[in-house]
Amino acid sequence: MERAIVHMDLDTFFVSCERLGNSKLEGIPLIIGGGDRGVVASCSYEARTFGVRSAMPIKMALRLCPQAKVMKGDMELYSKLSHDVTEVIQEKAPIVEKASIDEFYLDITGMDKFYGGYKWTNELAHSVTKETGLPISFALSVNKTVSKIGTGEAKPKGNLEIPENKVRSFLNPLSIQKIPMVGDVTFQLLSRIGIRTIQTLSEMPAEVLQRMIGKNGIDIWKKANGIDNNPVEPYTERKSISTEHTFSQDTIDIPKLKSILIGMVEKLAFQLRSEEWLTSTVVIKIRYSNFDTETKQCKVAYTSADHTLTKTVTDLFDKVYQRRMRLRLIGIRFSGLVRGTYQINLFEDTEEMLSLYQAMDKMKTRYGFDAVMRCAGATFKPNNKSEILKRKT
Repeated sequence: MERAIVHMDLDTFFVSCERLGNSKLEGIPLIIGGGDRGVVASCSYEARTFGVRSAMPIKMALRLCPQAKVMKGDMELYSKLSHDVTEVIQEKAPIVEKASIDEFYLDITGMDKFYGGYKWTNELAHSVTKETGLPISFALSVNKTVSKIGTGEAKPKGNLEIPENKVRSFLNPLSIQKIPMVGDVTFQLLSRIGIRTIQTLSEMPAEVLQRMIGKNGIDIWKKANGIDNNPVEPYTERKSISTEHTFSQDTIDIPKLKSILIGMVEKLAFQLRSEEWLTSTVVIKIRYSNFDTETKQCKVAYTSADHTLTKTVTDLFDKVYQRRMRLRLIGIRFSGLVRGTYQINLFEDTEEMLSLYQAMDKMKTRYGFDAVMRCAGATFKPNNKSEILKRKT
């Protein structure tokens, strides 16, 4: 049976959320992001016509489009509206994967036997807009890659159906930049040898591509040829991530305790960014030598940046550790998680901070978590007594 995979993507999601509550924002160039030294988290199509794009420094965006209105993002609002959209889709679709805060994959294979898949998806998109007020685009095809590329071509407020016999003719003329996994570095590398369209890339020997760009070469070649067997993974929302450290000898060494806490935060925050989560609640746990256990928690603005979370954790530790008694265990939990595709909090952090995190995360991903660490937390070394606990609904 031919697979039927839908990709749905909310159009300029953050911008659309802001416009729901303020009609004066309609039709104007709008930028969502931090202050003068911050970066663009999202922008309206009116701003994009001037060359503004996500992750661009705000200063550069305003040089391109000086008449744009800049607004600070409201992740709490975006999270709520994302949840509302998710509920609408989950109520109607058989299998749903929530890929990020504003995009979804649906597996509707076999639905054509009872109901036209394209017609059904179109009605679902209308339901999303009717019930939430948010515009959404979609594409229906034979796998996740083609559907995702199709949605990008359909935007804004559009839809596409790409049957199996038209996949190659659809993909061939497009830029290789349309392929998921092809970033700026890969694009520049391939462009230098004349490979700019998906057709040219698809005709290149897979082994040559692998030698050029490494282990991802085969996957990129498959995507260029419209091959993607990845399943739609049913959506489950993670509630929290946490880690605990049990000492071989109970300790009252405050500098040592705080250093380990900082290392634990750095590890969990890297996990958040790697899995594209943002946390809104920080919990710290301590256990005294007599096994008395205490916890303390606080709310934070949605983030996955360890420099922000470290301050919160150390402040909580100072508040919860009130007895001058040795500790046998310390732990941290991040909960109230929402999906986010942003490495760090784009609404607060500067372009320099964003670049620093991206560079550190690349090194950690390639060489291991402890390849590069903050000096203050370098004493933390994960071992069998330090376990990452993952809880899902």
